[in-house]
Amino acid sequence: MKFKVDKDVLLRGIDTIQNVISTKSTLPILSNFLLEAHKDSLRLTATDLNIGISCVIPVNILETGAITLPARRFSNIIRELSETTVEINTKKNNIVIIETKLCQFKIIGLPAEEFPKLPEFKDKEVIQIEQSILKQMLNQTAFAVSLDETRYILNGILFAFSQNSCTLVATDGKRLAISTKKLKQSFNKEIRIIVPLKTIQELMRNLKDEGDLSLVIGPNQVLFDFKDSIIISRLIEGEFPDYKQVVPQAAEHKIRVNREQFLLAVRRAALLATPDYQAVKFEIFKDKVVISKSTPDVGESREEISGEYSGKELVIGFNPGYLIDVLKNLPLDKVEIEITGSEKPAVLRSEGYVYIVLPMRLG
Repeated sequence: MKFKVDKDVLLRGIDTIQNVISTKSTLPILSNFLLEAHKDSLRLTATDLNIGISCVIPVNILETGAITLPARRFSNIIRELSETTVEINTKKNNIVIIETKLCQFKIIGLPAEEFPKLPEFKDKEVIQIEQSILKQMLNQTAFAVSLDETRYILNGILFAFSQNSCTLVATDGKRLAISTKKLKQSFNKEIRIIVPLKTIQELMRNLKDEGDLSLVIGPNQVLFDFKDSIIISRLIEGEFPDYKQVVPQAAEHKIRVNREQFLLAVRRAALLATPDYQAVKFEIFKDKVVISKSTPDVGESREEISGEYSGKELVIGFNPGYLIDVLKNLPLDKVEIEITGSEKPAVLRSEGYVYIVLPMRLG
């Protein structure tokens, strides 16, 4: 294998796949990138056996072939090269020469045959989604995924397709985020899969603001096809909780506040939160919300923002992080929050979106 490539083009390919490499793997081959030189392009692949990412970059192929190289060492070498054109050439015994006009490295790889093959998806239904729509839906749900590995079924996002819509659902037991969008295609049956958080994070890194994404579902795996790159992931197997039972009917009384003002006030109150004293206090009046935080041995804060509210005055506590996560990801000037009691969950709704968060005890 021998090819010439622009350093920045190669780095873009490396950046697309490198996060998949696991530092804890006991299989040496999983610490390597697979490089496959075809007629006019180079395919780069990385996998940890649960998720695999592959991308194609344009290079000047002088000789086809394939090799695997230590991911971290290879990417560090390419980053530190001072010249723009890089030539990569494989020799006997898996020795690879990386050189520019003034610099040369020799590193040892492993045979391409040892690299795990990514699964193929043939004759499966293809679901088309606009990248910008999926990006917005993930931004509004991914933060609610549970990080508790004992509740593995909640360690991902539920993708539910039915009729002509897609619904994404995430929960950690203390909050629930549901985003629903209409799609251009329709489905004659309901399709439900749970995509792991690591895959979601890679999706969010790769999604753009334009173009479509093809989603293909296999028996226990899913493929996300970006045309110039693909992400293949195992699915979380099991039954996601029935989230529809948790969503309450719309409440009559809502607090209406400026989203940005509310977000900044909650952020300021959160500055005094500690792991033992997380709850921020919200006093809700007809025309204002008082946001305060008192933490022993740390300090106190109090701030008023204007709002509109027609219900009875009440006091409630929330984990500030749970409000910050949702408020910073909503493209709204004003938000309406339904609160029916100091021990009842708060509900934030906008078009195609529902966010439910449990209160915290104060004091």
